[in-house]
Amino acid sequence: MIREPLAAGLTRLWDVEDVVVDTRTKFQHLVVARTAQGLSLFCDDDRQSTEFSQLTYHEALMVPALLLADRVDRVLVIGSSEGVVCQMAVAAGASAVDHIDIDEEAVKLCAEHLPYGYTPEELGAAEQGEGPVRVRYTDGWEYIRTTSERYDIVLVDLPDEREEEAQHNRLYGEEFLRMCKALLTPGGVVVTQAGCQTMWRNGTLIRSWQRFNDVFGTVAYYGSDEHEWAYLFGRADEVTDPTALMIERLAECGYRPETIDDLALLGNSIPPYLVRQSLA
Repeated sequence: MIREPLAAGLTRLWDVEDVVVDTRTKFQHLVVARTAQGLSLFCDDDRQSTEFSQLTYHEALMVPALLLADRVDRVLVIGSSEGVVCQMAVAAGASAVDHIDIDEEAVKLCAEHLPYGYTPEELGAAEQGEGPVRVRYTDGWEYIRTTSERYDIVLVDLPDEREEEAQHNRLYGEEFLRMCKALLTPGGVVVTQAGCQTMWRNGTLIRSWQRFNDVFGTVAYYGSDEHEWAYLFGRADEVTDPTALMIERLAECGYRPETIDDLALLGNSIPPYLVRQSLA
């Protein structure tokens, strides 16, 4: 059984049918286990993805960014060890996807054991730079700070920001968002996993909403109606109606989503009341 902490006084219990991997990498405690939702990935006891729901999660993260960006040619991904969003970017027409992850062992274990994302052969090719996806094992902060590359989409997919001190918290902060913004091509988009919509676990989302509105000229919200996570998208310039723009572009998107349509984009684009009120 895995005890997943949700919020103060709240814990979710996962019945585990079979443990495939249970190891401590240099950066985290990683478990791949078979649950009622199929093969599932846990990092420091937090569920990261499951065979059953991963597509819903990853499409909610990537598809609005594909639609909001004026071009989808060069994409940067920070985190997202499974590699699913990198594959989506290539399907959408990206010619170069730089995938930066600090935890080499985690990426390799995901490719070896999860039935979604990279296969070991695909990861090996990406590590060698053979093809559109290039995987590099380094600190996302340092890569963002030092690179001279420019991107149409900068995607950050990390575990939820912690209330306590954690190494990855800095990749949610305003300074990091401004560094990401500086890498964008004209009409480019920064997207991040921004936490949970529920009022008992919305601290990350409220902080991210405030930071995005301080940094970007346009901020779009997508809260998955079939998952428990929300995502924020920022453009440096001002777009009058980002939701309408995404809906308009959906039919021509090179990647064909299975869990998002025009009504989902329309219905899930309004942040929760408490999030909107946080700017008042």
